[in-house]
Amino acid sequence: MLSNELKLPNYYEDPSSLHIGCEDNRSYYIPFALENTNESSRILTLNGNWDFRYYENPFVLEDFTKLGYSYKNYDSIPVPGCIQMYGYDHHHYTNIPFPFAYDAPYVPQQNPTCVYHKSFDITEENCNYLQYLNFEGVDSCFYVYVNQTFVGYSQVSHSTSEFNITPYIRLGQNDLTVVVLKWCDGSYLEDQDKFRMTGIFRDVYVLHRPKEHIRDFFIKTQLNNIYKNAQIEIKFNYRSVSVPTTCTLFDTKDQIISTKTVQDAMLAFELENPTLWNAEEPYLYTLKIETPDEIIYQKIGIRCIEIKNDIIYINGVKIKFKGVNRHDSDPVTGYTISREQVLKDLTMMKESNINAIRTSHYPNAPWFTQLCNEYGFYVISESDLEAHGATQFYGGSSFDTFGDLVQKEIFAKSILDRNQRNVIRDKNNPCIIMWSMGNEAGYSKAFEDTGRFIKAYDSTRLLHYEGSIHETGGHKNDTSMLDVYSKMYEPISGIENYLATNPKPYMLCEFIHSMGNGPGDIEDYFECIYKHDRFVGGFVWEWCDHAIYRGITTNGKNIFHYGGDSNEFPHDGNFCVDGMVSPDRVPHPALAEYKNVIRPVRAFLLDAATGKIKLQNMLDFTNLKDYVNLQAQLLYDGEVVETYELGTVDVKPHETTVLNITINQAYFKQTKSLSLKINYVQIFDKPLTKAGHLLGFDQLMLKEHNRPLVHAKDYHQESIQTEENSSLILLKGTNFRYVFNKMQASFDSLTIDNCNIIEKPLEYNIWRAPTDNDSTIRNEWESAGYNRALVRVYETTLTNKNNVVKISCRFAINAIQIQHILDLNVTWTIGSNGTITLDLDGKRNTALPFLPRLGLRLFLPKEYNAVEYLGYGPNESYIDKHRSSWFGRFKSNVENMYVDYIKPQENSSHFHCEEVILSSSTGKNIHVNAAAPFSFQTSRYTQEELASKAHNYELLQSEHTVLCLDYKMSGIGSNSCGPALANQYQIREEHLSFQMTLQF
Repeated sequence: MLSNELKLPNYYEDPSSLHIGCEDNRSYYIPFALENTNESSRILTLNGNWDFRYYENPFVLEDFTKLGYSYKNYDSIPVPGCIQMYGYDHHHYTNIPFPFAYDAPYVPQQNPTCVYHKSFDITEENCNYLQYLNFEGVDSCFYVYVNQTFVGYSQVSHSTSEFNITPYIRLGQNDLTVVVLKWCDGSYLEDQDKFRMTGIFRDVYVLHRPKEHIRDFFIKTQLNNIYKNAQIEIKFNYRSVSVPTTCTLFDTKDQIISTKTVQDAMLAFELENPTLWNAEEPYLYTLKIETPDEIIYQKIGIRCIEIKNDIIYINGVKIKFKGVNRHDSDPVTGYTISREQVLKDLTMMKESNINAIRTSHYPNAPWFTQLCNEYGFYVISESDLEAHGATQFYGGSSFDTFGDLVQKEIFAKSILDRNQRNVIRDKNNPCIIMWSMGNEAGYSKAFEDTGRFIKAYDSTRLLHYEGSIHETGGHKNDTSMLDVYSKMYEPISGIENYLATNPKPYMLCEFIHSMGNGPGDIEDYFECIYKHDRFVGGFVWEWCDHAIYRGITTNGKNIFHYGGDSNEFPHDGNFCVDGMVSPDRVPHPALAEYKNVIRPVRAFLLDAATGKIKLQNMLDFTNLKDYVNLQAQLLYDGEVVETYELGTVDVKPHETTVLNITINQAYFKQTKSLSLKINYVQIFDKPLTKAGHLLGFDQLMLKEHNRPLVHAKDYHQESIQTEENSSLILLKGTNFRYVFNKMQASFDSLTIDNCNIIEKPLEYNIWRAPTDNDSTIRNEWESAGYNRALVRVYETTLTNKNNVVKISCRFAINAIQIQHILDLNVTWTIGSNGTITLDLDGKRNTALPFLPRLGLRLFLPKEYNAVEYLGYGPNESYIDKHRSSWFGRFKSNVENMYVDYIKPQENSSHFHCEEVILSSSTGKNIHVNAAAPFSFQTSRYTQEELASKAHNYELLQSEHTVLCLDYKMSGIGSNSCGPALANQYQIREEHLSFQMTLQF
């Protein structure tokens, strides 16, 4: 039995044996036959169903190299694909901790191992060519066998490995067998924040190539100092001897610009007044490279990247990265992403004004960068390298050990190799503005040597590595080869300090963490970005939620699983659910917020009476007249009363102009609010976006108006009858009956026309279902008892005079074991028609943390479903997260206002409201207004239910419509991974006072 087992060479635990039998790295291209230029006949795709067998470890493999071995009892599995998505192994999500013992370079002996088999044919025509087998992505390492003979081994999951399999090929049918291991020594350097999946997850194919051919080429473009004349320099590398090579350059209309012959393995094109490439206008020339037996096509974008006076320029223009971090992630296909899936992402990004992508934290498929060339995105191409698990040793998380792994000499070769594979493969893509040496791996001499190699190999691009800011293990960091100073999640105060004292351009490679309800501080960061030329911008963490699709519930909810749902250890829970779009690409409110903050135009009010406004073009290369049509709406009391077609305006990039909009002066004489909403609408179709698409908006308040509080009073109806005992006060009016609880300083019941308005006692509310961004402050809130607050009443007085009842209470809000949270005085005034006015005045205990919220909570009958409000909408809005909303009058219903986050949490509040009306199906209304703008929220779920459930599909609806009326709601921030919520967005004032009226 033992003789039937296959023993693999132990390359997978040997960092000195990274690639066995592999071809040298080269740039990505697909050759064509001379007679076939539409679809290449020189590529044989091996994608499709493969024979497959799963083993628990690599020590029990059947010896498939033996003559007569049969694969007929194997399973079948799609390639490309991840085995966990087809029921093998198990799902495992972890962010920082290694999912195995820290024993580098060794990995667990129980190491899931997969054997793949595919038969393919080599025709007589192609048999005369060299045969190159390509794998674009295999996690984590793999052994290749052709016709039962070992060919080679490779690792680095997100890179291309190429094997010359010509010596092993025969005419007709051939057998390809691939053994894939889940873990290898390289897994220590692939500790990215993601589900840990396995398999051949990217394309596999064979290239048929002539005996002598171009092996590699490197295209560099240069511009003169006024950016008017360009040189395209191309250097070639041949397999063994050079072959006659002709290059023809075409414009976008397929017109020939120039044809040249390669001499001494290089040539250069000189262009006068070329059209330059940038993310806004991604103009691409086509290069046709022709040898006697094949053609290679390559797109060329002419652009120049520079740093002058510590400012980053592209083509002589200061730029801003309005970027996003993007993982390859899909809830059904895992790491395997199709062109259609990528195009959906890129389309949504373009629609949202995003102009830059960081390939976190590994190179994407080679065709991904080609799409970014074509559609216009600046790309930071990151090497497949992350090792922050080294911070998780016994004793707790510590940056002191950050460099422990990468400072080991055994990994020096791997660090260089991973960067070489990234840079060499993708070097001919104009969209790549920076190379990134990896992510969160600490720093070492190996990184310094790697950085020097990259700068020597490619001096046309910038070099980035955020991990260089950490000095550990006694190593003194040399960062001279790095072009930018990069940080993550730095508070704005820290950014300002850096810019005041340091020279290098500043960039946030990760910021405004988009986990759950958030982020709430986008506008603050971009005000800082626009303020400083040396602050080049940042990349939101991150594009999409990571989760595993597990079907649909009986009530139609998608089931998405995250860390811990497969009983794995260790795991990081829902920390992977941190994107601006859901796993299946449904936008979260965060994306709308980001989109409008980075809108292409900004408007500023200069004079309200004359409608004088300043417009600033926020684009880097595009005149507004070529991109944006302006449409304006005049809103009176939140409703559109006039519209204006402003058309196009001639404003060069980064410049401003002044417009005057004639506004009917009669509106200024009225008492209510007046505002101007300016919509920025796309004029023409673009490759991914259509004419008429809304690019963003501004709202300028021409006249503020806080509508007066409607006070409860005598409405000349029958007098209110009152009865009182030690705990309750009963109030009876013409058509109402209220019960006031003196022990709770609020109402137990409110009945109008024999219909219950509330079905549970009215509550004072200081708690919210913690958001992901509350994950740190939540512990303080709960320690302070905010989630279990109680009312202790000290004094209650009742007066009934002139058909108006006043109930005054002095009380505290506290919690078991905890001192007073709030000391309050309230007066409830009840008018003769049942109108109720609350006057609240009190003090907050400043020794305790800031409050999540302060307000009232009402439990209404479910029939109260229709909602109308005057405030910020239609998106959920908070004090620090309302730029995608505007002040207006909106109508909706309770169900549609709910924002369905995968992990339940606080959601769907509306900021700066002046009035709210809830209506029942029977025609009953509850009308709320206040002395100052307030927040409100209505939901089918209680905050307790939201806080108690791990997944949205587990939620149980309340029997009531839950209405929260808040004097204030603290902001959202991005503290799930970013800085603490800024003070100005916290309820931290000592003195609290507000008035609110309920009318029925």
